[in-house]
Amino acid sequence: MSPLRTLALGALLLPVAAYANDPYSYAQPDEVRVNHLDLKLKIDFPQNKLDGQATLTLDWKDPKADTLALDTRDLNIASVESIDTNGKPSALQYALAPRDKQLGSKLTIQAPQHPRKVRIVYSTSPGATGLQWLPPAQTADKKQPFMFSQSESIHARSWVPLQDSPAIRFTYDAEVIAPKDTRVSMSAPNDPVHALNGDFSFKQTHPIPSYLLAITAGDLSVKQTGPRSAVYAEPSVVGKAAHEFEDTEKMIKTAEQLYGPYRWGRYDLLVLPPSFPYGGMENPNMTFATPTVLVGDKSLVSLVAHELAHSWSGNLVTAASWRDIWLNEGVTTYVQGRITEALYGKRQADEETLLDVHTLQREVGKLPANAQRLAPPPGDIDADDTLSDVAYNKGSWFLRTLEQRFGRDTFDNYLKGYFNHFAFQSITTEQMLDYLKPNLIDKYPGKMSWDEVKEWVYDAGIPKNAPIPDSPRFDAIDKERTAFLGGTLTAEKLDAKDWNTQEWMYFLDGMPDAPALDKMQQLDTAWHLTGTPNAEIGMRWYVHAIGAGDKAAWPAAAEHMTRIGRLYLTMPVYRALSKTPDGLAFAQQVYNKAKSGYHPLTQQAVEAQFAKAGKH
Repeated sequence: MSPLRTLALGALLLPVAAYANDPYSYAQPDEVRVNHLDLKLKIDFPQNKLDGQATLTLDWKDPKADTLALDTRDLNIASVESIDTNGKPSALQYALAPRDKQLGSKLTIQAPQHPRKVRIVYSTSPGATGLQWLPPAQTADKKQPFMFSQSESIHARSWVPLQDSPAIRFTYDAEVIAPKDTRVSMSAPNDPVHALNGDFSFKQTHPIPSYLLAITAGDLSVKQTGPRSAVYAEPSVVGKAAHEFEDTEKMIKTAEQLYGPYRWGRYDLLVLPPSFPYGGMENPNMTFATPTVLVGDKSLVSLVAHELAHSWSGNLVTAASWRDIWLNEGVTTYVQGRITEALYGKRQADEETLLDVHTLQREVGKLPANAQRLAPPPGDIDADDTLSDVAYNKGSWFLRTLEQRFGRDTFDNYLKGYFNHFAFQSITTEQMLDYLKPNLIDKYPGKMSWDEVKEWVYDAGIPKNAPIPDSPRFDAIDKERTAFLGGTLTAEKLDAKDWNTQEWMYFLDGMPDAPALDKMQQLDTAWHLTGTPNAEIGMRWYVHAIGAGDKAAWPAAAEHMTRIGRLYLTMPVYRALSKTPDGLAFAQQVYNKAKSGYHPLTQQAVEAQFAKAGKH
């Protein structure tokens, strides 16, 4: 952990971490930085591993430094060499430290001669936390095995030895050998007509942080959705995905009109098997997406707007530490809302905003004070846990407040300037605020005080004057829900025939944790919610049905939990079942059957929930 320093910021004086050295990384970037990666990989499906060779180009900062420290987790290191200007290798001494549960193993390489390049030959573990290997039976088409990475937050180190910190950006070239008829893609420009000959190469010319390093390999088809976009998915899924994401080019153009040119060339989407633990991952040039958004009516394509928005906030301007991750997720959630409003109307954008607001209002008070702050002081928190509702929803709420106070046109111009000013850099909250103060707060005096800014960023909770949008549709749903629960409106008389996904989500979110069983049975009879293919609605429905004691819904809940590995859509059902002994036993049975199809992160979360439930 780095020592504290005091940073002066206008009238603000407070201690912040010296993030030259990331507390979640063993790297010492003040001594030496990786600025380019040459990666050679061979995909070994039978052994569930990658055989790799990583050649790191180094920029030595400290003439007194004599070691290179890299992050690894469960890598088998075969050799380490320096490479001279003529390409001649020389063996280097190295030591691999014992494994830390969170950080992995520090790889210390003796390099007193400051070599320009260092090459590590290695292989990954079958249990690498950043990779998932699926046998054919766990894919949509059940024909070929499938492999994909998830490097965020600090899991890139489980498949490449590197400086695994968002503060360190590098370009990369990669050569990947795969079985024939397998398509490989990476977080770089991909060729949609590449021959499936088992030999792929990639070049990422823009410097990216390690958590955006990504790879996937499997039975993938491609359909173009625009002049610079395509959808990659298994053959049985690609048509549906291309239809759902046919507005991608419109989204890109909308974002460009607001915030400047898209600087990455192509923007493709890859729909992963259902075990993917997140909604989406903004890997440059190739967003990874969950199949749970493929509901047929585009009601959940704001996920694409979110991942596309990361091309400006996150990939272009990156949080320098996981402590600052709201700079990625909060800004992106705001930009997502603007794209959604432009393409699908203010009603849908406001409804999605209100769902986020109500989620944060329900949850924020349950969190420790530090976890309620956008930029907390250094603390003992897992890097994965920094990606919370606070980062996403409080962060975006802060930006909506700035927009309201300064006016949309003024704030758009400011945000466009912010992206240009910090393009391809990793920055801290304090650097962002150093830019905000003269370019918005002081430039337009009387709109918002600096004390209000500090309250949003550094204080716990939500400021009392935080603006909330109006939604007449949600107001009407509140009245209907109250009447239904009060017995003055029957389930079949609910005006729900034309409710979109967001409106059903809102209706169910407002139900009691343990509603009356007869009410839930009436709802199901009228609207057939058990077995819904819409996972957003299904997750909420099963949580309430379980809370009501409706065991008739358990088999469908089990199918939902088995089919979907996305943490957000699966964990609430596990938590609901874990509240009773019978439910816990059923959940454990479901997990034993579903476990092999879950990502390691999902497995960890479910097992932690069982351990917690077993203590009560």
